[in-house]
Amino acid sequence: MKILHVIGTANPLTGGTVEALRLSANVMFEYGIEVEIATLDSPTALPNVQDTFAYPVHFVGADEPSYYGYSKRFKEWMHAHAADYDAIIIHGLWQYHGFAASHACRKHAVPYFIFTHGMLDPWFNTTYPLKRLKKLLYWFWGENPGLRHANAVLFTTDEERLLARKSFPAYRVNEQVVGLGTLAPDIDLDQALADFRAQPKPWAQRPYFLFMSRIQEKKGLDLLVAAYAKLRSNDPTIPELVIAGPIQQQDYADQIKTSYDQSGIHWIGTLSGIEKWQALAAAEVMTLVSHQENFGIVVAEALAVGTPALISDKVNIWREIKENGGGLVEADSIDGAYSLLSTWISLSAEHRRTMSINAKTVFHKHFEIGKATERLIDFVTLTISSRNK
Repeated sequence: MKILHVIGTANPLTGGTVEALRLSANVMFEYGIEVEIATLDSPTALPNVQDTFAYPVHFVGADEPSYYGYSKRFKEWMHAHAADYDAIIIHGLWQYHGFAASHACRKHAVPYFIFTHGMLDPWFNTTYPLKRLKKLLYWFWGENPGLRHANAVLFTTDEERLLARKSFPAYRVNEQVVGLGTLAPDIDLDQALADFRAQPKPWAQRPYFLFMSRIQEKKGLDLLVAAYAKLRSNDPTIPELVIAGPIQQQDYADQIKTSYDQSGIHWIGTLSGIEKWQALAAAEVMTLVSHQENFGIVVAEALAVGTPALISDKVNIWREIKENGGGLVEADSIDGAYSLLSTWISLSAEHRRTMSINAKTVFHKHFEIGKATERLIDFVTLTISSRNK
């Protein structure tokens, strides 16, 4: 079987969507499926990215891309090559790659699937009403036909599937929940933690809460810092708060730094590779009180190393974590964040150890990438077989 993944950009710095594609495509490749990627990136935009993939990446976007990503080169490439594949999986919405790829698939009778990656969550509509008006116009003309005629629209969780129904009118699609996941690190975790504790960074040698994500409004970092500052003002002995991740909204980050007491808080920038896994494994908990989170790969990564998750109920994997005892869940508010932190502090050492054990169990049961990708492969294979009968 030969599958093409289509995405707006293959730039790893853009976060969750491309990382989800990469992990899933890697598993497909290991299972012997021919995998390729087509992207709106120009041929010269990301000179070193191809080296990070074990299969071909076609950079067929415009040399000077627009915000929407229109590319005559991409359109022509899709129509010339769509029939080369047994199926095409489109990742993400609201950009030209989805419109062009779905149109080419329909014209050349190629099965196609659309992975929304949370981009139909109604949170975006209520938070950015002007953008919703623009999307509503595009919805009827461009996005809705592509979704309606897809062999299936793919979701990572039931929560995401149900939320998508509330976004736009005349929503009629073939829904399929296939899940998503990540990989546990292939390292000696005990040795990695020993090396980490030996570092000269003072915060690495003391208990800490960890926020690890892009620093932007959607992630709710202001709620977390406000709650932490309030809690620490009453008890300066609580674990410190480590904030790791790239700043995507500098004004937002500056406002947080000036609005709340920074005692016990460390902004450490982006971590990757072994340093990321060390920080996740050494943390007491991973904290993410996002206003909207389709999946939260970093949350699953924390669970993989036995670090419980303190999250909002807007992180769409919250049900699996709460029901299996891998963390705590509250509303995406200052009170919710305060309750998460204060409840964790109040737990007994035995209860915390149990939650750490549960975290790994939740990961292997629900969020291991191999199992999620097997479900996707099985569904795509079944769809193709049904068409060929």
